Amino acid sequence: MPKFVYDFTEGNKDLKDLLGGKGANLAEMTNLGLPVPPGFTITTEACRHYLEHGTVPKGLEEEIDTHLKALEAAMGKTLGQPDDPLLVSVRSGAKFSMPGMMETVLNIGLNDESVHGLAEQAGNDRFAWDSYRRLIQMFGKTVLDIEGELFEEALDSLKQAKGTADDLDLDADDFRKLVETYKSIVHEHAGREFPADPREQMDLAVRAVFESWNATRAILYRRQERIPADAGTAVNICSMVFGNLGMDSGTGVAFTRNPASGQQGVYGDYLQNAQGEDVVAGIRNTVPLADLETIDKVAYDRLFSIMKTLENHYRDLCDIEFTVERGTLWMLQTRVGKRTAGAAFRIATQLVDQGLIDLDEAVQRVTGGQLAHLMFPRFDDSAPKQKITRGMNASPGAAVGAAVFDSPAAVAAAARGEKVILVRRETNPDDLSGMVAARGVLTSRGGKTSHAAVVARGMGKTCVCGAEELDIDVKARVLRGPGGVVVHEGDVISIDGTTGDVFLGEVPLSSSPVVRYFEGELALADGDELVQAVHRIMTHADGRRRLLVRANADNPEDAARARRFGAQGIGLCRTEHMFLGERRQLVERLVLAETPAERQDALDALEPLQRQDFLGIFEAMDGLPVTIRLIDPPLHEFLPDLTELSIKVALAGAGASDEDRRLLEAVRRLHEENPMLGLRGVRLGLVIPGLFAMQVKAIAEAAAEYRASGGDPRPEIMIPLVGAVQELEIVREEAERVLASAGVQAMIGTMIELPRAALTAGQIAEAAEFFSFGTNDLTQTTWGFSRDDVEAAFFSRYLDLGIFGVSPFETLDRDGVGRLIRIAAEEGRRTRPGIKLGICGEHGGDPDSVHFCHEAGLDYVSCSPFRIPVARLEAGRAAIETAGSDSR
Repeated sequence: MPKFVYDFTEGNKDLKDLLGGKGANLAEMTNLGLPVPPGFTITTEACRHYLEHGTVPKGLEEEIDTHLKALEAAMGKTLGQPDDPLLVSVRSGAKFSMPGMMETVLNIGLNDESVHGLAEQAGNDRFAWDSYRRLIQMFGKTVLDIEGELFEEALDSLKQAKGTADDLDLDADDFRKLVETYKSIVHEHAGREFPADPREQMDLAVRAVFESWNATRAILYRRQERIPADAGTAVNICSMVFGNLGMDSGTGVAFTRNPASGQQGVYGDYLQNAQGEDVVAGIRNTVPLADLETIDKVAYDRLFSIMKTLENHYRDLCDIEFTVERGTLWMLQTRVGKRTAGAAFRIATQLVDQGLIDLDEAVQRVTGGQLAHLMFPRFDDSAPKQKITRGMNASPGAAVGAAVFDSPAAVAAAARGEKVILVRRETNPDDLSGMVAARGVLTSRGGKTSHAAVVARGMGKTCVCGAEELDIDVKARVLRGPGGVVVHEGDVISIDGTTGDVFLGEVPLSSSPVVRYFEGELALADGDELVQAVHRIMTHADGRRRLLVRANADNPEDAARARRFGAQGIGLCRTEHMFLGERRQLVERLVLAETPAERQDALDALEPLQRQDFLGIFEAMDGLPVTIRLIDPPLHEFLPDLTELSIKVALAGAGASDEDRRLLEAVRRLHEENPMLGLRGVRLGLVIPGLFAMQVKAIAEAAAEYRASGGDPRPEIMIPLVGAVQELEIVREEAERVLASAGVQAMIGTMIELPRAALTAGQIAEAAEFFSFGTNDLTQTTWGFSRDDVEAAFFSRYLDLGIFGVSPFETLDRDGVGRLIRIAAEEGRRTRPGIKLGICGEHGGDPDSVHFCHEAGLDYVSCSPFRIPVARLEAGRAAIETAGSDSR
């Protein structure tokens, strides 16, 4: 029978899969001899069993009994005993940090009898009744599913009656009354009395934590952070220590480095006479952690020493929760802390310089997503601004949008394509959907370790919190600021998460220093610490990666920018994009041509235009390969709209021109019900004589001209939508004749974007010198999806149901599309050992997909210019990860 419960003395930090992050790290701190309240952890295996079967696994209750008795023996008192009760907390703790997404219940063991024993032992009636009301409030909301606002409204009413806005002004009698009010709320809304039996409280709380794994907000957070849905959460049962015993007690959150900037120093929040949830909930504004040195120097010095111990032990930024109980410091949690993108790069290089990690590890400590965030624009310093106020700079970035005052409004506006800023007094876990939908978050309460700040940093979302000068009226949907400023819902505001500034109206944006560095506009020597850190990590990643990174670029400007961003060639030049705008009429003439002469006239008009396009791209990519995909549009993109043309002719009646009638007849003849699977790609080149020959001729002549001028063009010709080797053989033969006549050499290959092409890749490789996997179309044809239709029609439902963890158009479907790629790569290399393999869909810039391409043995990825640095970094990370796995 598996073991379902572990004492804190039994685990370690490497057991996160089993004990969750919180449990594993509590055990690790216990092993280090740090002051951790005794307790035990119920494993994620127990959670998974409960969620699958609806009951706890056999033997779990007995194991809990055994560990609870051991805890009671160690503490010298029993759970909820009337004269001197043992109280415990029940807290969630998944492998991956999910701040505020699941449940916590404190002070379990209190009831109408034990509250008096607690008061007597503490010598503090107020503390005991405050703790009791907190238990009923948390238990009611978490376990009994009672709306949390009912408890908040009762507390607010009590404070209003007392003429105060501060919990600290309430006395023991006030909390005694509040307990009775809370019990009445439980009776009315749960249909039962608040349970007096301490063990029943604990058992119900454990089940509630299990069930919170599948709460809506937890599911949304997992989807946002790509956390596996089947991981489950552990449950930590820990003896209580109290920060609400008086002004010599308190609770706080500390970081060993600034998670927003990476700067070393004292960073965090502290709140006197409070329990831990008060800090992260942002209900009361905290004081800076540095103030603890004045409040309680002994506790401060001990905390600072422990922070150094933990950072050196974990070799990373640590996020710490602690409580001071009448001058005694207790550690309640540590974990590798979430950080902003800029902090991630700075901290990684700082740790290298301190000798704690090497550069391989530094590259692994950052992600392509974080690098992309650093490339986002920021506010233009020179632009005029109307500043409303300044709050705490909780999560950096620049965000502009219309103010909305609740999460449903944010979600609805985002669905309409509108940019919004979520404005709240403070956020709570139920606001996650609104935080995901919004461009940024603004709160008037809470510190840098509040829920809003922690979640926003983890998501890379701009956040300003604790803007105390703002009066946010959620019900009236209005924000009032200093100087009579009023912002109604829908009014545009701008927030700067780097400085904490809040502005009225839209503030213009400017490019980030990291982009300017990549563009060559900012010399490395002139860059700040962040630019230096990015340079060091990117240089090492480039040196470690095996995959080449090319660009998807269709014009000289994009090609030049891609090269500045580090592209090693062009993996996809889409020639159909060159036929848009004024040239569209020429293609229309070509498609509708009724005689060979008309067709040749259209081709002759297009060829010199194509030649100039290619010449400019060869110049931008001098000495680097340029893969040019021959025209691949669905026909409807170049023909008049059938419905509009039909209406025009019908309305004209007998007066319709012969040209319009002839055009309508031709459009009807060529109309397709499903143009994405119709006459396009290689099929179009075979049906319209001379089309591909014209393009190959333009490529060859442009290459010859550029070579004659001293350049080094390296064209590669790619035939699209091939499903049978015979198609490719016919086009290849024609292309080779054209190339030979121009005296130009070029590799000829194909896109693999149909399942049949992947499954017959061994045959196709006989005629192809390279494969480029067009994963956009390969995903469509493998799944049977029409991308333009399905994403809006049902993808959100598929994500809700867990059919997708993420859209297969965002991250490569390894099991289906990925298997086809592996088959094609293996069979292609069996036929032609030196065949070159790449990917040119937008998956080429997706971090997880880049790792797949490395694992599958492809030679390069190709993506849009802006994503090239991301692909470079992830290719380096993939190589280091593989080398580490091989060494193990």
